[in-house]
Amino acid sequence: MSEKLQKVLARAGVGSRRHMEQAILEGRVSVNGALATLGDRVEMGDQVRIDGRLVPVVAEEEMRRRVIMYYKPEGEICTRSDPEGRPTVFERLPPLQNERWILVGRLDVSSSGLLLLTTDGELANRLMHPSSGIQREYAVRILGEVADPVKDQLMEGIMLEDGVAKFDALTLVGGEGANKWYQVTLREGRNREVRRMFEAVGLVVSRLIRIRYGSIQLPKHLRTGRWLELDKEEIDTLAAEVELKPRRGTGLYGLQKRRTEKMRENPLPPRRGGFLRQQRRDNDTFDN
Repeated sequence: MSEKLQKVLARAGVGSRRHMEQAILEGRVSVNGALATLGDRVEMGDQVRIDGRLVPVVAEEEMRRRVIMYYKPEGEICTRSDPEGRPTVFERLPPLQNERWILVGRLDVSSSGLLLLTTDGELANRLMHPSSGIQREYAVRILGEVADPVKDQLMEGIMLEDGVAKFDALTLVGGEGANKWYQVTLREGRNREVRRMFEAVGLVVSRLIRIRYGSIQLPKHLRTGRWLELDKEEIDTLAAEVELKPRRGTGLYGLQKRRTEKMRENPLPPRRGGFLRQQRRDNDTFDN
């Protein structure tokens, strides 16, 4: 059975479907030696190349689907390289052969927390697409307190420059003095959306940590700059949220258990504060 070329390329982990469509338009993709065009379909046995590199055409159920969670620290950026020489999240990930890690959403340089990365471009595309309605949850520290009328505003929807935005939930969870911690959830991933929503009602976010993406929660024992590879059950649950079928080759070489976290080769410098003071150095109460 034939499939769209850009879908096969995305599933192989070469890049997102949108980027693969662009690569086809730029004349970088060939099928059986002929220059590909947008709308081409391929099937098992076809020779597909991008920039001259052979990309295997494998049936969807046979493709290995891998997903890792990474605890991004502040100061790292979500690109593969940076002209300013800043550290990137990709520098600390497990190496791959003939595949690449694809980011599921981004966090800005001053934010930290859960990042998901996968080798499956179709999974990444669906998890990020607004139509999927995947919930994201954040721990947010602000200066001041969210009064009830302001909370109602944020829950009902406020107008930003790129459209209406609203929280599904907004809950006070701790803090003393001027700084307060809230947990918020929403179903979009627009650029700096949480920060911009609070700014729109006159509140300043001083810390922002993503703690959940869909069914995947940031584990309390996972420290900044480290990663965990999800097991088959976790990956299948995540895929089911966006109506993708399980695969036989799910997880690290088909293993059923989580892979043990990998330590950063270069430890991060100690911080004074953090989400629950890095969960009170990973196990206690909120930072003030």
